[in-house]
Amino acid sequence: MHPVLEALSRIRLLPLVTLPDPARAGEVAAALAEGGLPCIEVAFRAAGAAEAVRRAAEVPGMLVAAGTVLTTEQAEAAVGAGARLIVSPALHPRVVGWCIERKIPVLPGVCTPGDIAAALDFGLETVKFFPAESYGGAKTIRSLAAPYPMVRFVPTGGIDEKNLADYLKIPAVLACGGSWMAKPEWIAAGARQEIVRAAAAAVAAVAGAKQAK
Repeated sequence: MHPVLEALSRIRLLPLVTLPDPARAGEVAAALAEGGLPCIEVAFRAAGAAEAVRRAAEVPGMLVAAGTVLTTEQAEAAVGAGARLIVSPALHPRVVGWCIERKIPVLPGVCTPGDIAAALDFGLETVKFFPAESYGGAKTIRSLAAPYPMVRFVPTGGIDEKNLADYLKIPAVLACGGSWMAKPEWIAAGARQEIVRAAAAAVAAVAGAKQAK
């Protein structure tokens, strides 16, 4: 497993943020780190996402992923700005090929056995499961893991503090992604302590899930 994915497997959480104002990226990343989460996924849904990646990457010890990457141009911009992981909502062959060629870890989105087979054809054994809750959630992941025991999933989409433990208890789940740890309204209001609090609560939930196994 790539060292970046190994690091993510230890953290077990990947906070997803969309930053209309890239100038806030550093303070959001720092708040997550203060709460115990040294990682962040910056969505390429907003203009200035590459600049947001750059600012987040300036926070010491922060693992920065670029999310919602749909093109090789976005992937190149993200990596050039300091992203160490590329995440896509689906398996985009050109993006996956670009990352593999450069030895950059990539998490393409999957939701069916056919998607998983395509990822395996690329040599990928860690994938994003998206949109998780819309496609059956934890129950579906357990079903997919049975014929594909070599695959690890990073479910995202509809996950929050209420159902996080259901996913973390599944051995096939590497980590969980979601935006509840840094909600858009908190980012817009500069509510740093809300992000710190939510990050710390998520870290505590991970610890609790480990004890429950």
